[in-house]
Amino acid sequence: MKKEQIIELFEKFEKARSLLEGIECWNARELQEVFGYTEWRNFIKVIDKSKTSCEKAGENPDHHFVDVNKMITLPKGAQRGVEDIALTRYAWDLLF
Repeated sequence: MKKEQIIELFEKFEKARSLLEGIECWNARELQEVFGYTEWRNFIKVIDKSKTSCEKAGENPDHHFVDVNKMITLPKGAQRGVEDIALTRYAWDLLF
């Protein structure tokens, strides 16, 4: 991977960071796009495997993979809620 690509991915990753109750986290749906997953159902498989790894490491997955809902805007301006997952840095590390 070229240095420019690494820098671009890192910047996208850092831009996707937010705070949830004072804890640094990333929304899985945003990371899905950053890492090239076009479908949520494929990315959720990776997340499920990471939850299993988290549990095997003696950590509580509920502390690192928090289910959240967010509103998205549909083409004609309407909004609807979609499921998302807030990931801690530890959870993100387990993804890859």
